[in-house]
Amino acid sequence: MSTSSTVDRAFRAALYDTGDEGLDTGASLLAADPAADAELDRRGREFVATAWRRGWQPADLVRLVRRELEEVHVGLVVALIRAQARHDDRPRSARWAAQLAQLPDGKAGRAERGDRFSHAIAVLELYRLLLRLPPLEPLEETAAAQGRGDRHPESRMLGRIRALLAKAEATGFPEEAEALSAKAQELMARHSVDEALLAARAPAAQTPTACRIGVEPPYEQAKAVLLDAVAGANHCRAVWNEALGFSTVVGFASDLEAVELLYTSLLVQATTAMTRAEAVQRAGGRKRTKTFRQSFLAAYAHRVGTRLARAAETQVTDDLLPVLASREVAVTERLERLFPETTTTRLRGVSDAAGWQEGARAADAAQVEPRPQLP
Repeated sequence: MSTSSTVDRAFRAALYDTGDEGLDTGASLLAADPAADAELDRRGREFVATAWRRGWQPADLVRLVRRELEEVHVGLVVALIRAQARHDDRPRSARWAAQLAQLPDGKAGRAERGDRFSHAIAVLELYRLLLRLPPLEPLEETAAAQGRGDRHPESRMLGRIRALLAKAEATGFPEEAEALSAKAQELMARHSVDEALLAARAPAAQTPTACRIGVEPPYEQAKAVLLDAVAGANHCRAVWNEALGFSTVVGFASDLEAVELLYTSLLVQATTAMTRAEAVQRAGGRKRTKTFRQSFLAAYAHRVGTRLARAAETQVTDDLLPVLASREVAVTERLERLFPETTTTRLRGVSDAAGWQEGARAADAAQVEPRPQLP
């Protein structure tokens, strides 16, 4: 029997059925035929290449596998992604290359294959997931149209912003965190203005692109609201995919970097503040942890959104207004091409008054500064 025939029989038994019996049958076939290993790996690389053609990117795939399966499957998919990259002759963007460089080490997938049956089960579970991937919006085509220019080397300004936010997350003193976050927001606003004016002098050099940012459970609704607020304040637009656990953010490259930085930092700061507030509640005899956390994060997202929107409305010099307006139109057009149909959703499960009050208080402490005036 050929190795291809062994893999085909295993796939027919395991991949097109959702039951455990088919998995056991397929794994038994693979475990009994070590010569089929190379063909099994080749089929895995084909599944990964198909995922790319369907609009997925490396970070998307790892995020979904981690969400739906276990760490052993993450290790397996990381190994497949790296192996497929060696055969991938399609031009990829700098953002794609960065995702490859940031893949986890995949140690679980490289573990000793002493138990061939268990290993085959894990491989088939992963392939079953890859086979059923839905198509996503093809973000990579924008980068190709820009000549792989969707991301430029990080500027000194972004480096300073990143360092400020890291300090804000690490400090144990709320007043210091507030000051550091405020300074970072001020630099973000200045950076965005500088990039917009620079692009205006060479209008053909940039077009809006997009990226996907994970919005992980629990309390993902509140986190999606927070990301939407950060995106809007930084001249971007966000669309949440609840089923797959991410939001697609559309905007110009430098603004997308600011959104990723600020959202990540605010989420870290919110979690820290929530843990501290929850400890106080517990000390008072309170036990409703889940409802408190959900209401806390919902209030935090709502209040930060209000503050960010107010900051975004701050007056700028007249020469900048048409530049920002044209970029906003470009972002909206790109969003509508990617997502011709979207729906709105209401925030659910917000019922804890104490959690809401504490979340609002923590959002006020974030102190988002308005956009500075241009000289």
